[in-house]
Amino acid sequence: MIGLIDCNNFYASCERVFNPKLENMPIGILSNNDGCVIARSNELKPLVPMGTPAYQITPTIRKQITLLSSNYELYGDMSQRVFDTVRHYTTDVEPYSIDEAFMILKGFSDIQAHCQTIRSVVKRHTGIPVSIGVAATRTLAKIANQLAKKQAQYQGVCVLPSDSRLLADRLKQFPIGDIWGVGYRIAKRLHVLGIKSAWDLQQTNPKQMRQQFSVTLERTILELQGISSIEIDELDTPKQNIMTSRSFGRLTGNIDDIQEAIWVHASRGAEKLRRQHAVANGVLIFLKTSRYREDLMQYNPSIAIPLLSPTDDTRLIIRAAQKGLQSIYKKGFLFMKSGVMLLDLQPKEGNRQFDLFTASDTERSNRLMQTIDRINQKMGKNTVQIGGIRRDAPWQIRRELLSQRYTTRWSELLKVK
Repeated sequence: MIGLIDCNNFYASCERVFNPKLENMPIGILSNNDGCVIARSNELKPLVPMGTPAYQITPTIRKQITLLSSNYELYGDMSQRVFDTVRHYTTDVEPYSIDEAFMILKGFSDIQAHCQTIRSVVKRHTGIPVSIGVAATRTLAKIANQLAKKQAQYQGVCVLPSDSRLLADRLKQFPIGDIWGVGYRIAKRLHVLGIKSAWDLQQTNPKQMRQQFSVTLERTILELQGISSIEIDELDTPKQNIMTSRSFGRLTGNIDDIQEAIWVHASRGAEKLRRQHAVANGVLIFLKTSRYREDLMQYNPSIAIPLLSPTDDTRLIIRAAQKGLQSIYKKGFLFMKSGVMLLDLQPKEGNRQFDLFTASDTERSNRLMQTIDRINQKMGKNTVQIGGIRRDAPWQIRRELLSQRYTTRWSELLKVK
């Protein structure tokens, strides 16, 4: 059997662990630059729709709720703590997102009781409430998890045995558009064919549906029929490109400000590249003005710069990005966003495109990059950076409602009085 463990209202729950006053209060987490609501506690859902811009929330509602900036450093660390706790109870844990992981559950005589134990231990050790859905495949486990989360009768754990009447009943009640991997457009087309529930889709012929739709839908149908057809490795395939971008805290036309932002994007992209054990063949740089500011001149340039040879060296990637910026930057424009995309990625292993004269430089580069990554992983992100980065630069992300990074910053540890 396969289980899916999902942290309930994860971002809001992380904030509540260290600020108990927020318990049972409506909480909203904002996007970069405190723009829109991207996560909500259950209490906030009736008051504020998902994606609502913060400035559109009425003063009456604002008085009733708590809005916070995204604290990804805290959320990422708490995610790791949750999954590390789960691994004490089942070693085969496959993280799927920051708040979800699949578990392979074998050899347990009472899966329901075992999952209840996991749920209570995670809550005790981390403070994060979780729901667990268990079934024969990952798609069915996703459905079971949604039932565990939304229906109190399951007490946070829903097990759907194969070929059971319970499974059939639940699939008949489960809307087609809520199935994992079935998007809005596909759901609309299926509705036209009279396929409106997970049960309806389960009864279709997978091969015929593949011809009419795609191999992805065929696999979804097989999964609904209890045949495991989706592996986590297929969901986490290496990326062909890596994009790093962000809106500025405020508009800027200063070349030094934009240059710093490009440095940061290039550095973060290179880190992701090394984590993927890949090298890039090119670097694309882009700038954007604000399309909402009709009073300002618009200019949205981009340029791709080829690298002399495939690399994951931050210094070479920054150098290429810098060259691209110098080509596209123009005075007189106020920019609201910049970004760097690493292009045409290839596995690093096997890429030996250097000769006798450059081999030693490549080895030194590898050692240097590994050392920088290790220091930043151990001492905190951006402990070692290439180039001086000002904390007050206009391009820096605006997070005026940021809570403390309680678990990753010595200076922000929780103080108990």
